[in-house]
Amino acid sequence: MKKIFLVRHGESKWNVLKKIQGQQDVPLTDRGKIQAYQIGDRLLSEKIDSIYSSDLKRAYDTATIIGKKLQIDVNPMTELREISFGQWEGASYDKIYSTNHKEIILWRKAPEKLNIDGIESLKKLQLRAMSAVNKIINSETGNNILIVSHSATLKTIILGLLNIDLANFKNLTLDNVSLTIVEFRNYNRVLKVLNDTSHIREI
Repeated sequence: MKKIFLVRHGESKWNVLKKIQGQQDVPLTDRGKIQAYQIGDRLLSEKIDSIYSSDLKRAYDTATIIGKKLQIDVNPMTELREISFGQWEGASYDKIYSTNHKEIILWRKAPEKLNIDGIESLKKLQLRAMSAVNKIINSETGNNILIVSHSATLKTIILGLLNIDLANFKNLTLDNVSLTIVEFRNYNRVLKVLNDTSHIREI
């Protein structure tokens, strides 16, 4: 049975500062690197066959740490990058909330309806991300595939794999180095694990 393992990157420097990251290439914190080792330990028993990752540093470095633990090379893909937030990237959530109040409220309540020039829509993000996932699924002979990416990107992948409407994007949350598993069964795809962080120990 094929399984897709989805992991969000470890804590980044802008996670700590509560800045909007988007496609900015922000590094992991020391804590984030330790978190990556911890999810690597968690995955040792899962017999992962291949690893794919966003090429942005926070995801790629997380995947590389996991890959060294599992002795598997990482395949970076630009299609697995985070959503592009355009002019919002690098700003704090509080600052954007003060200047774009209506847009932030819409992002929180109905993000699939947000349509701003220069900011990638959820639909475009999902098309990009699922194109990569389908390419991976169709080319991989192994059953256990690990994908390391970002919160918004992974949420659109989960919804895409399960054929759930993007309107449900707002109902999902994914923590740093959380693990989500989707199983490909004979007649359907099943969400086996969602946002599991039991492997994270206090640092």
